[in-house]
Amino acid sequence: MSRVTSKLQVTLPKAIAQRYGIRPGDEISWTPAGDAIRVEAAHDRTPVLDLRDRLRQFDEATERQRRRQSRRRRTAIGRARGWNREDLYGRGRAR
Repeated sequence: MSRVTSKLQVTLPKAIAQRYGIRPGDEISWTPAGDAIRVEAAHDRTPVLDLRDRLRQFDEATERQRRRQSRRRRTAIGRARGWNREDLYGRGRAR
């Protein structure tokens, strides 16, 4: 049994949320149905993937990132900027 708070908020029982796959942040709709109220969960999110599919997607993303980084032109640190770290140590100090 749930209780309505002073702000008209209702707590959804954990067993009901788990049974219907409702998670924090999900939207639900309230529809009058005669003397009752019908509550429906909006399930427009992407389906939950099993571990094998999640690992496959991770490996694909890792490979894409590796290819992106390998296409970058590598420059020596400091040369492309026109300054290097040692130049910063003397800034603002009397010489």
